[in-house]
Amino acid sequence: MGYTLMALLGAAGIVGIVIGFASQTSVSNIISGIFLISEQPFQVGDLIKVGDTKGVVLTIDLLSIKLRTFDNQFVRIPNENLIKNEVQNVTRFPIRRLDIEIGVAYKEDVGRVQKVLKEIAEKNIYCLDEPEPLILLKNFGDSALEFLFAVWCIKTDFMTLRQKIMQEIKERFDAEGIEIPFPHRTLYTGSVTEPFPVRIVNKE
Repeated sequence: MGYTLMALLGAAGIVGIVIGFASQTSVSNIISGIFLISEQPFQVGDLIKVGDTKGVVLTIDLLSIKLRTFDNQFVRIPNENLIKNEVQNVTRFPIRRLDIEIGVAYKEDVGRVQKVLKEIAEKNIYCLDEPEPLILLKNFGDSALEFLFAVWCIKTDFMTLRQKIMQEIKERFDAEGIEIPFPHRTLYTGSVTEPFPVRIVNKE
């Protein structure tokens, strides 16, 4: 009987710990939910990103929010996680900026590349005139001159613009003969090696 009593007391203690932990977590989520509802960093229908998860907000409750991802998955995120982590609201403002990083060969003329990119932005119907497109020589990379090409659009046109302008860049660069180089490296092993002998065989 003593063993049974001790076992029951031990089980009760474990259950109490579990209930206490669950209660503490629930209270934390409820408090976080109140902050979210008060602050309103996002609303139902907004597209948000939390960590590696990105989706449309379906519901906002006291304990959690529910998202639908682009591949149609249902995701529940506890409110406590939202308070502790960075939340990006992609659709909070009516316009968005699309940033494209482009590398071109070192032999290319910087001014010519910038002129071509500007013309691409001006002709694309989804690019806004204001704010103006941003075209910067960002960095001298290992294998290329690295440009930042940033254009603005209405938020609902973001994916359409991304698809079309990437295709237009490729087609226009091909037409203008602007090279997008493959990464390449020269390896130095510490000693000069003799060139490999090559013998040309005349099949005739």
